[in-house]
Amino acid sequence: MTGRTLHLNLFVYPGGHHEAAWRYHASAPERVLDLSYYVELARAAEAARFDAVFLADGPSLADDIAYATRFRLEPLTLLSALAASTERIGLVGTASTTYSEPYNLARQLAGLDHVSRGRAGWNIVTTGAPGAAHNFGLDAHPTHADRYARADEFLDVVTALWDSWEDDAVVGDRTTGQYADTSRIHRIDHVGPSFSVRGPLNTPRTPQGRPVYVQAGTSEDGRAFAARWADAVFAAHQSFDEAQAYYADVRRRAAAEGRDPDHVLVLPGISPYLGSTEAEAKALQRELDELTQPAYSIDLLHRLVGVLVTEAELDEPFPLERVADRGDEAESSRFRLVRDLAERERLTSRQLLHRLAGARGHLLVAGTPEQVADLVETWFRRGAADGFNIMPPYLTGGFTDFAEQVVPILQARGLFRREYTGTTLREHYGLPRPASQFAARRLSASR
Repeated sequence: MTGRTLHLNLFVYPGGHHEAAWRYHASAPERVLDLSYYVELARAAEAARFDAVFLADGPSLADDIAYATRFRLEPLTLLSALAASTERIGLVGTASTTYSEPYNLARQLAGLDHVSRGRAGWNIVTTGAPGAAHNFGLDAHPTHADRYARADEFLDVVTALWDSWEDDAVVGDRTTGQYADTSRIHRIDHVGPSFSVRGPLNTPRTPQGRPVYVQAGTSEDGRAFAARWADAVFAAHQSFDEAQAYYADVRRRAAAEGRDPDHVLVLPGISPYLGSTEAEAKALQRELDELTQPAYSIDLLHRLVGVLVTEAELDEPFPLERVADRGDEAESSRFRLVRDLAERERLTSRQLLHRLAGARGHLLVAGTPEQVADLVETWFRRGAADGFNIMPPYLTGGFTDFAEQVVPILQARGLFRREYTGTTLREHYGLPRPASQFAARRLSASR
């Protein structure tokens, strides 16, 4: 473990990650459309020397809008504004390969990397919400396998577009009048099952070469995709053993793809409830849980695993026998996580609903700052994580408590930086800057 550095991202979800956070007295739901709210959070994360701030997104209205603040500002627009309000922290935004086009998205993310001077990251999703199809003129949502096949080709295209300008293509020679060396700007001429893109990109190569590739998913397709493409993997695990097995599997797969496993970071989500005592932290968790709306939680469970329980059944053991194979949906990592959680811990339906309300299947931990730091250290040192996505149950206090109480403990233990040593997100993550594939080919041909 010598030389490893813990990585921390702030995962911003409007209002907080608990489903009922907006109802909590210390929350500020009236600010979720206010730019100053996000600037405040990003600056707080930067002051704590976090690697990045991360914004989730989806191309359809969330099903729980009746009960929670689950609309979202478009992330690349918001992150561009945050780039002007911060200096060092990474900026990771979500965009779908299922409902985007490679050329436009390559331009948008290149723009973010340029204006932030190398701090852009792309959270690559294939979109699991079937309702999104009807927003894009489709009669049906593509299958799980088809979405990943398209994503693979999408990454081939955008990677080539970001490589299409070699680093030294811009000459800028005022004396000769030559601005760019066109021999170092390349068409990509991609023709495939889903895309036909000539290129080149109409933007020079970015400070990081290309944005950092982030990916989430624990399905078989998701793991294979991460091994081929991801610089960082956002994961959801409920136990140390499960996380450790996943960590080893991702590293093994990356090595099999010919990649350095140390260049694929695994960053599980964790939602911390903090208190001066463990009892105080658990009381905070109960207070938020008691604000949930049973009607929504029951519907969420039905959508995730196909089981419809009644309010009268909430305090009975969750009926695992009613979980059926749902075909393509059973490939979803969230389906398997919920099913396995209920089976492993023998939860009542109410307990399961509270676990999902807390962070949608990510790890919940309630304790003192020292206890939370102990868990982070154990997972980091014992091969279950390279760091964490911090998912505060409510905002902004849920994050400032972590930054002010847990981060100093991690720093005192020598696990986390006290100052930034780099300026780009790749440097924060300890990742190399990739070479342009076209420059590599030209260099190889000249030998």
